[in-house]
Amino acid sequence: MLEKGPMSRDRDRTVRSDEHNSRGIELADRGWLDEAIKEFKKAIELDPESAHAHDNLATVYSEKKLYREALKEYLTALELEPESATAHYNLACSYALLKKPDLALKTLRRAVELGYRDFRYMREDRDLETVRHDPRSRQLLREYESR
Repeated sequence: MLEKGPMSRDRDRTVRSDEHNSRGIELADRGWLDEAIKEFKKAIELDPESAHAHDNLATVYSEKKLYREALKEYLTALELEPESATAHYNLACSYALLKKPDLALKTLRRAVELGYRDFRYMREDRDLETVRHDPRSRQLLREYESR
């Protein structure tokens, strides 16, 4: 009989974590945010290094207007995937929602430097409302949209 070694246990935990993450996404899509939060937390408990689970949990926290909790999870996701343009973009949104324009714009610039290119969405994203009319924001768009 085969025994599950440490590698197999880790793989099993990752698979189970991914299953909770997927269920969390389905629940969030249906608008069942509290249930989604529970699933994402289970995913993180099983695999604390799942940047996607941290990012998804942060997004749901943000939807519930729990901006400080969202910020914490986005920062964790970025620790795990420091070159993620999307994670930087989401973090910028959190800073903007917390009315921290300097951090929001610095992080938004980093997202664009890393390859975030959905400028149309960036112009319309309500999360960025507090920095939308900042001259630095307009400069960033002018600078990168022409590339």
